[in-house]
Amino acid sequence: MSHNRRKFLQTVSLAIAGTFTAAASAQILQQTITQQTKEIKKMTHEVAPLGYAFDALEPFIDAKTMEIHHDKHHAAYVTNLNNALANYADLQGKTAIQLISNLNAIPETIRTAVRNNVGGHVNHTMFWQQLKKGVAEPTTGKLADAVKTSFGSLEEFKKQFADAGMKRFGSGWAWLIADGGKLSIISTANQDSPIMEEKTAVLGVDVWEHAYYLKYQNRRADYLAAFWNVVNWDDVAQRFAEATK
Repeated sequence: MSHNRRKFLQTVSLAIAGTFTAAASAQILQQTITQQTKEIKKMTHEVAPLGYAFDALEPFIDAKTMEIHHDKHHAAYVTNLNNALANYADLQGKTAIQLISNLNAIPETIRTAVRNNVGGHVNHTMFWQQLKKGVAEPTTGKLADAVKTSFGSLEEFKKQFADAGMKRFGSGWAWLIADGGKLSIISTANQDSPIMEEKTAVLGVDVWEHAYYLKYQNRRADYLAAFWNVVNWDDVAQRFAEATK
């Protein structure tokens, strides 16, 4: 065999081997990326889409507040939650509700961060679902009956609920709690959730300043009064029905 022919065959062999090696490497790389993507998705909590336009609650809650509240504040809680869980593989597969329901199981080194941020995530996820214009107040049915039994009237309930929101010093939430067929009102500080106290909320209102300050400035009472125009009573009734099964 001539020198040139041997050289040619060696070159072809190396090229073929290189092609297979590159193909194998590409396949391995793709498999690694796919696996890592699955792992990231497993550990990543996400902000659900709002489900309606930012201006859908105008003029009671302005579009800019909704945009910042959902896309910035809620998103920050979720980012911080994922960061807190980054080194805890055993916690990454848990839902937000599972995390918030058993904070004592969270390592002390990250417990405060998880408490604050999973609370913000759970609270806001519920809050967005409870906002809608044009939903009639409950006048009949189980929710209406429970409101009347627990507070005397819907107007008295609204008064006591707003009062709880006004008296929450600093930042926090006011909640309507279902305990069997009975209703009560509580408030929580910061992003604490009733779930942390093994309570079931069927309505909540955010009284952090970021929820209202662009439109109402320091007038929390005006914000709470406007809130009744955007309560999705259908969602409240559904949550009450589920809580009293």
